[in-house]
Amino acid sequence: MSNRVKINIFDQEYTISGKESQERILQVAAWVDSKMREIDEAVGGKFSQTYLAVLSSVNIANELFSLKDEFEANKKIVEQLEGDTQHYIQLWDEAKKNFQDYKDENLAILKQKEDLQDKLYLKEKEVDRIMRGQDSINERVKKIAGEKIKEMEEKYKELENNFFDLQMENVRMKSELEKLRGSI
Repeated sequence: MSNRVKINIFDQEYTISGKESQERILQVAAWVDSKMREIDEAVGGKFSQTYLAVLSSVNIANELFSLKDEFEANKKIVEQLEGDTQHYIQLWDEAKKNFQDYKDENLAILKQKEDLQDKLYLKEKEVDRIMRGQDSINERVKKIAGEKIKEMEEKYKELENNFFDLQMENVRMKSELEKLRGSI
């Protein structure tokens, strides 16, 4: 549907027909009128209306091209940010996977620790039964078992520390991702 609107540009009345709304057509006409008046004022009213119309058209076209250049630059920035976002999402997914792997490994070590503790208990009972009265052998076995438990506990503590570091890195990466999303 075509809208017909009477407009006034530089004290000349025109009838414009277009698909845009009446408000939009009036807005564009007012913009053109203001540009012509701005140029007319700048040159001290020395030029004809036709010459002012051409100068206004050139200025408006320049503004259009500047906006197009800015749009293209912003479009490239958005594409870069989208690429960065995908990269951070990939890093986040990798971090989640690594976290799950560490968690699974931690559970396996805990299970292994429990199994070793169970085996140790059984071995201690067996040694106690066999070696009653031989305190020195029993003490030696307990010392070795204690060292292994201590070693496993140290390994467990190290994994806990790695797990905490990974959680902190996940929080930091999530924060960076949110910042990136917020800046898009």
